[in-house]
Formats: sequence, structure tokens, C-alpha cells
Amino acid sequence: MTTIPVINNVHPFDARGVAKRFRHAAIFGALQSLEAGETMRFVNDHDPLPLLSQLRQAFGERLGIEYVRREAGEIVIDFHVLA
Repeated sequence: MTTIPVINNVHPFDARGVAKRFRHAAIFGALQSLEAGETMRFVNDHDPLPLLSQLRQAFGERLGIEYVRREAGEIVIDFHVLA
């Protein structure tokens, strides 16, 4: 089992517990509520490539995207809100 690093100002978001039809709206809402310097640690059971494309288009350079874990069945991504 790999240890996931701890970062200050990190807010967990486990998409596996959100109904599929609400996921994208919930993720966008959560990211919009964060302030510069905060991070949302996103957990999912699959790699959300279409979502990442939508987020890059919506947030541009204001959102840093960093994979923490990228294994089959367990994806962890840190979304960093930049100034």
C-alpha cells in the first residue's frame, strides 16, 4: 500500500460517493468554492480524462492538476487553486 502525502489546506472529495449524474456539477462547485492556495484531493475509481479536459477549459492556468496515485481502480488527483 502506497502512502499518500499530506498537504496543508487540502479538502478531500471522494467522487465514488456521489451519484454519477451529479458528479461533474459537484466537482465544479467544490473547486469554485476554494480559494487560492487551497487544494482539493479528488478520489475516484477511474481516470476522469473528459472531466480533466473540462476543468482545464473552465479554469485554465488557475488550476493545477497533479496525480498522486494513478492505479487501476484507484485514482487520486490533487487540484491546486493557484493565485
